[in-house]
Amino acid sequence: MSITAVLLPIYVLVGLTFVLLVWLGRSRVLALKAGEVKMGDIALGERNWPKRLLQIQNSYHSQFEVPVLFYVLVVLALITRKADMLFVVMSWMFVASRLVHAAIHTTSNRMVWRFQAFLVGVLILIAMWIIFAIRVAGAEAGI
Repeated sequence: MSITAVLLPIYVLVGLTFVLLVWLGRSRVLALKAGEVKMGDIALGERNWPKRLLQIQNSYHSQFEVPVLFYVLVVLALITRKADMLFVVMSWMFVASRLVHAAIHTTSNRMVWRFQAFLVGVLILIAMWIIFAIRVAGAEAGI
């Protein structure tokens, strides 16, 4: 598999993270300018932001939780040359689940839907790690 094909899903996931960051920053500035929140209200705690901003903030923070395990796996798969077509397809499936999760998180925030998107992504990532581990162990064993 080409390095570009393996890295493209990461670029999309990093892009999502930056979009959420810019959206969050812009929304915070607008909330402060509109007087929805005062600087003193948020200086020591984030919970004083309006609910809508907390949704965006939580979605942004979520990009530094489970996706970190994906980033590590991609780096390891590149180093060990275990990234193949299945790996890339599963990477895109994981990224799609994260895009859906973020969309739900920042719009309706329906917990059931959000959890389902999260669970799908986690199950895909677990499967990717298992497949990767088996392939590395198999290569070590000469299988």
